[in-house]
Amino acid sequence: MNSLTVRSDMTKKMAKETLKIDADSFYDVTFDYTSFSGRVTDRDSTASIVKISSETKNVKFFRAGDLVEFKLQNNTEGEFCQGFVRSIEPDYFVMFTKDLIPCFPKDEYFRRGTVLVMRSEKLAQRVREASVYRATLMNKKKDFMGQLNDINNGIWNFEERKVQMAADFDRRIVEMEKEKLRALDELLTKKNDEIKLQRELAFRLDNIDKELDFYRIDKNELMVDRWHLDKDLGYPVYDRPEELRPKRASGEKTID
Repeated sequence: MNSLTVRSDMTKKMAKETLKIDADSFYDVTFDYTSFSGRVTDRDSTASIVKISSETKNVKFFRAGDLVEFKLQNNTEGEFCQGFVRSIEPDYFVMFTKDLIPCFPKDEYFRRGTVLVMRSEKLAQRVREASVYRATLMNKKKDFMGQLNDINNGIWNFEERKVQMAADFDRRIVEMEKEKLRALDELLTKKNDEIKLQRELAFRLDNIDKELDFYRIDKNELMVDRWHLDKDLGYPVYDRPEELRPKRASGEKTID
């Protein structure tokens, strides 16, 4: 696959980008993140290990083993060489160059300070993933900021909330005191009503007892019982009357 085909495929892929990322992520779906420039700052004797500095901060998303294609800035017609990232430093990355022949004259010296035109689909992919993750972080930050704002408001309004809470409890205490007095008044009223009812019931019971005594039916021998009653009371009475003797059928008097 030549460089033109790779760039065309990447452009189509970016044009079909459907992910909606918040503007705070600074990700532009129309920008080509595959291409960037770098400068050779150091190399080994065989030019197989090269240290590259870049003004773009996106090189920090490189990982060891990522493929990087590059060529000389003034060599517009040359092919791209391939390199593989070995390590990452702030604003720098070190790569292993497989072969410089496709992009650099064999007899020339690959000197320090050489400006390279570089591209990496892996870097563009990682930038996009980083933007998505950054958008997620922004949402989390908004959520945490909202929670922190609520907490700060709670702390700043502590005295106000304290006074309000104390007022609420005082109001409830006053209401409970009123309810207590009302309950005691109702209890006292109930007691007075019960006392009146007690007296009324006692009075009615006495009347019923009197009526019961009045309407009691006695079965007494009046002549005998009255004599005993008068005698017990000390009233003057005659001698005890004799018991009546039954008459004979013939009409004769009874003989003692």
